[in-house]
Amino acid sequence: MTEVSRLQRQIEFITEIDKLKLIQRKSFVSGTRRLETSAEHTFHVAMMAAVLFEHAAPEGVAMDRVIRMLLVHDIVEIDAGDLILYAEAEAHQKQREREQRAADRLFGLLPEDQGSEFRALWEEFEARESPDAKFAAAIDRLQPLLLNYMNEGAAWRRHGITADEVIAKNKHIAEGSPALWEAAEELIEECIRRGYLKHEL
Repeated sequence: MTEVSRLQRQIEFITEIDKLKLIQRKSFVSGTRRLETSAEHTFHVAMMAAVLFEHAAPEGVAMDRVIRMLLVHDIVEIDAGDLILYAEAEAHQKQREREQRAADRLFGLLPEDQGSEFRALWEEFEARESPDAKFAAAIDRLQPLLLNYMNEGAAWRRHGITADEVIAKNKHIAEGSPALWEAAEELIEECIRRGYLKHEL
């Protein structure tokens, strides 16, 4: 493979991932009723990881790997779209299948060494087993909580999500950062107090 063909493949990938700006997520941009795009989410979580890195669980987490993981973690949504976290298990299974096909295509655009490296980072994030992936996942879960808090629970109310569901789906934040989970719990409690989030009785 010549250097020119390698560069062409890299540019093709870079051009293709611009489409992430078109993918709408289920959270609203703070202070608005405009849905966040996946590209905006990616930027936000990458910056959050850089800012909040000192709160990572003390297990040898590497900031550069966490940020790179967060930069690639939602690229598959270009083909697969976004699925709300609180969807039924069957919907999540179908989404995983779509995302695997998307990963094949999108990471396959890159030169083989880079495509394999990015695919491995994406799979590591999805598995949520390594210290880096646990912290990256903690950041990825904290971000929508913050947006819902800043938007008076707009996305939660839109989809009928309860406090118990939010706690169940987000408690693994503690695996990547006990401090961030403590902050998230306080945020959830405040959302309940303010009426942004209903508590099941």
